[in-house]
Amino acid sequence: MDGLGVQLSGRGLYVRRVPNSSYCSDRSRRSRRAGVLGGLCSAALALSLIVAPGAHADEAPGDQGDHSSGQDRRTGQDGQDSRDSPGSAQNSDRKEAAGEPRPPAQMSTVGGTRLGRPGTQVQPKAGAPKLPKKVSARSWIVSDAETGEVLASHNAHWKLAPASTLKMLFADTVLPKLPKERKHKVEPSDLAGIGEGSSLVGVKEGETYSVHDLWLGVFLRSGNDAVHVLSALNGGVDKTVAEMNKKARTLHARDTKVVSPDGYDHKGQVSSAYDLSLFARAGMQNPDFRDYAATATAKFPGATEKKKDGKGTRRESFEIQNTNRLLTGADGVDPYPGIAGVKNGSTTNAGTTFTGVAQRGDRVLLVTVMHPGAEEPHAVYRETARLLDWGFSAADKVTPVGALAAPGQGTDSGTGAPHGKTAQAGGAADARAAAQSDKPSGGAGTALGITAGVLVLLALVAYGVHRRWPLPELARRRRR
Repeated sequence: MDGLGVQLSGRGLYVRRVPNSSYCSDRSRRSRRAGVLGGLCSAALALSLIVAPGAHADEAPGDQGDHSSGQDRRTGQDGQDSRDSPGSAQNSDRKEAAGEPRPPAQMSTVGGTRLGRPGTQVQPKAGAPKLPKKVSARSWIVSDAETGEVLASHNAHWKLAPASTLKMLFADTVLPKLPKERKHKVEPSDLAGIGEGSSLVGVKEGETYSVHDLWLGVFLRSGNDAVHVLSALNGGVDKTVAEMNKKARTLHARDTKVVSPDGYDHKGQVSSAYDLSLFARAGMQNPDFRDYAATATAKFPGATEKKKDGKGTRRESFEIQNTNRLLTGADGVDPYPGIAGVKNGSTTNAGTTFTGVAQRGDRVLLVTVMHPGAEEPHAVYRETARLLDWGFSAADKVTPVGALAAPGQGTDSGTGAPHGKTAQAGGAADARAAAQSDKPSGGAGTALGITAGVLVLLALVAYGVHRRWPLPELARRRRR
């Protein structure tokens, strides 16, 4: 038990996690940061009022062309294919076999042009550790969960079957809408349409469950039955799927198409390592999401049965354990130090998939791995652990190759999502787009453009102040 950090308390068994002293508990530091950022915003707003009246006269005819050529210059500076970079070619354990799927030659460039290229993307500085050799996944990405910087990736935007990692988007969409205390008696229609061979937590028709119970079933046991009941509470599967697709667009997750809310294999249902990282990053800003993702074991209500003496009924609970083996240390997989979720999956089409978040010191990393090809047992966890180890060692020794789009920044029309280094804040590119797209002519149009940029900056300040989220100190083994 010592290896898992388990300690006994009066309230049950707990698994100790990494302390979160570097996070929201430090209110004074957050207040200072908010003050500084607020001052910058005030200055920007004042500048917009001063500059706006004469801005039109100062516009240069070649400004739009300069923006385009600037993007080309950035590509020339850091767009070198990492397969020609030191420390990158040795990371793949996958053998190219006949009939083996290959990534598209061009993929989405959300987050940066390099992320849209096939193959491994990494830009090491002097002294950077080499990427791990034993990584066979078709797609993976290592990113800083707070800044959004992508440290390295491999086919990050390849559209692949996501399996149950898609449940992170389901939680992003539905979790904030349903009160945890709400009770629901399960109807037969709630469980209709569950795919054959689905993972189940054991929801029974005619039994009453709280929303909290059902979320435990989703996060710990990846229960498709729990997903379908929660979808029914949300207005039905079709409505939930539509909302999930809309939520994906809000998060700039353009590689994702949802067909079923539980991640069960369906034709056309796809996501990417990049998008799954967006879903995890957005979800981990929700305290309930964090708590469920970090829960190792819990009690789940069983079926109501008659007492042996025939007098009345009883309903007992049974223990469920999280299927995330880096959290529980099950099946011979070593628990990863500082792990705090998030979600694993496995289907015929997807193979195995996993997104994990872990903290070491003041740094929090996200890693997503999709469809490892190695034959080693539990390869998806072992490869995630190797990439986490590399990320923590290399974080200050690599130049980011892209960025995760900031949650909720702007609207995704298909062309306006953040790119490159601006994506971590989600704003500079959007501000330019707001100033250049459909703007009125003359100084009034320029003023509106500048004001739009300031409003984006204000939104970014709010995100900058609140984006730090505390990882759970304890992954609870609930005894209920």
